[in-house]
Amino acid sequence: MKLDAVKWGGVLLIILFLMAGSAWAAWEWQANAYGQQLAEQKSAHQTALTDVANANSALILAEQDKRLALEQWLAASDQAHYRALTDAKTNQARLRDRIATADLRLSVLLDATATNDRDGMQATTGPGRMVHGTERAQLDRAHAQRVIGITGDGDQGLIALAACQAYARDVSRPK
Repeated sequence: MKLDAVKWGGVLLIILFLMAGSAWAAWEWQANAYGQQLAEQKSAHQTALTDVANANSALILAEQDKRLALEQWLAASDQAHYRALTDAKTNQARLRDRIATADLRLSVLLDATATNDRDGMQATTGPGRMVHGTERAQLDRAHAQRVIGITGDGDQGLIALAACQAYARDVSRPK
């Protein structure tokens, strides 16, 4: 009997070792399978992060290109506005100089209805003139220069308005 007990004890011990070995093998197999799954998930996650980073980089580059195009357009617009303003100021300075040197005289039309009840007709022709016509009065140089200054300011305002309108038109245009 003792031999049977030792025999069964040995068998039980072998069974116990086999069970422990199979549990360890199953544990290792499962760990390996989960490790592979985690590695695949990590790889997929890294690929997704790379795709997002690439898309973000492309978006940033596109926005930088848009900004560069806008900066170039604004520079060209400012340059055109500055050129128009400079040309207007140059023309105004030339006109003012011509008036100052008496090279050019400004005159105004007189009201033709203020002819003292002569049915709009002048009684005589003006000095140095052969026909009846509209009367004109020449302005003093100082007054003429003030008029030129006022019109110059108006010209600058119109140039600035045209630049603002061009900007508003270009900005509101659908892309």
